[in-house]
Amino acid sequence: MAKWLVANKRADFQTIAQQYGISPVLARLIRNRGITDENGIAEYLHGDMRTLRDPFLLTDMEKAADIVSETIRRGGKIRIVGDYDVDGICSAHILRTAFMTLGADADAVLPDRVKDGYGMNVRIVEEAQRDGRDTLVTCDNGIAAMEAVTRAKELGMTVVVTDHHEVPFEMGTDGERRLILPPADAVVDPQRDSGEEAEKDQVICGAVVAFKLAQAVFARMGQSFSHTQEELLPMCALATVCDVMPLSGQNRVIVREGLARMQSCENTGLRALLQVTGLAGAQITCFHAGFVLGPCLNASGRLTSAQMALSLFGEKDESRALQAAQELKDLNDSRKSMTQRGVEQAVLEIPRQCPEGGADRILVLVLEDVHESIAGIIAGKIRERTGRPSFVLTRTGEGMLKGSGRSTENYDMYEGMSACGDLLVKFGGHKMAGGLTMRPENLEEFRRRINELCPLPAEELADAVHIDMELPPSLLTMDTVRSFSLLEPCGKGNPEPLFVTRDLILYSRRVMGKNRNVIRFTGKDQNGAAADFIWFGDEETCPVREVPAKCAAVYSADINEWNGRSSLQYVLKDFRF
Repeated sequence: MAKWLVANKRADFQTIAQQYGISPVLARLIRNRGITDENGIAEYLHGDMRTLRDPFLLTDMEKAADIVSETIRRGGKIRIVGDYDVDGICSAHILRTAFMTLGADADAVLPDRVKDGYGMNVRIVEEAQRDGRDTLVTCDNGIAAMEAVTRAKELGMTVVVTDHHEVPFEMGTDGERRLILPPADAVVDPQRDSGEEAEKDQVICGAVVAFKLAQAVFARMGQSFSHTQEELLPMCALATVCDVMPLSGQNRVIVREGLARMQSCENTGLRALLQVTGLAGAQITCFHAGFVLGPCLNASGRLTSAQMALSLFGEKDESRALQAAQELKDLNDSRKSMTQRGVEQAVLEIPRQCPEGGADRILVLVLEDVHESIAGIIAGKIRERTGRPSFVLTRTGEGMLKGSGRSTENYDMYEGMSACGDLLVKFGGHKMAGGLTMRPENLEEFRRRINELCPLPAEELADAVHIDMELPPSLLTMDTVRSFSLLEPCGKGNPEPLFVTRDLILYSRRVMGKNRNVIRFTGKDQNGAAADFIWFGDEETCPVREVPAKCAAVYSADINEWNGRSSLQYVLKDFRF
């Protein structure tokens, strides 16, 4: 059961509301998101592209821009190396588009998820050299590619690394961290930089780092970036949302501006993807980016090759773009079916594989027939259902167990794997997610030990629900809910507004949707006002099984448009009975 945390931040909400022409409720919501001073509120409400940070503030950006611009001028041959997820695909497209617009001989490749693994490797380097490419530029990877960059330098190649991931380090005898950088000619990674100003750049995705390099190269070559920027901003927005970057500061501006430009974007492939997913003409939101468009791109890297998605963004012919976009959508539909089957299998396996009827705090499941590329998605679904950190493993062709884990916000998954490192062939990740490979004979000991070493009791593992305020639904007006659009885009670091109401009575229950995953309730709040409430999720996971039911509920509010009529609608998120 998730812990409910209701914000209790103080401010003169009435004065803020009057000063900025907003409601006191909206003023409180902005304050709850950590915006306190006048400049911060004004930028939050009205910030635009002028608030983006200068790309040359990043270490080695001048050096990288000089190398790339000189390579273009002399007619050098550039190979861009991205990665197989949305961020890596968009990063590669951004650099390829920018460099070719400036007249570069540039192409882009992405690693194969299964054959190559993450990022640039020696095979990719040697292939580039055989193809006559003299300059390598990485994006969304490379900071840890020590072997690959070393090989490139041995072959006489020029290497520019752009990345946004943590920089490898070693601890000195003095207790200080010493960064371990690849031997590239320039290394642009906001994680290199330190200090209060640098922190403003440390939460950007790989595509935004690539975008900043593109800006810098255009500046070095004395060219206007404005037209190219219009095409590239939607890619930055898509990558920022899909890489789950916090939507604050410049990220929020990039996502808001990028999503607003999607429908008018000149990119034929992106327009085709909007069409086949039913989004042509729609106002694109973070939900569409993260749960409709992004998964189609990711499906290529999971089930075939991410090069499919990159090729889509480079396609100029509309009919071919539509065909390629449809193939990506079909792949994602197949991936969703595979995921659903995997989740159903995992639910059945919990009591079979885990001791004490599935009472483990950390779940470790082996699913024999699951494609290894969707193990992480299934682990995430199981984490959502159970409120427990979860690993899903499958068998590789070499007889190993390989898979991914997804954690809750209170449990450090990387630390847990590190404590069991002697049982693993290899592992990596961070606090919220990880990947690992192990020998089958170590499975039971890994399951036992990672649970034994978990420092948290079961009740502290579940994610907390962060609530903005206690407010009966009847006190929300149509105008107030419409004003919530000023909070957009919402996502990590800038969540949608959540409210809690007590003494809610739900007195009718209707299951809807072809997949029976929408439940509509009619209810009355503590003021006796009637309203419609919606629950999105599998029918069997809805806590309200019978009505009437009296409860406290966490909800969000939106406006339902139907047959030319507008009405307030409340989306239920969690319950207490």
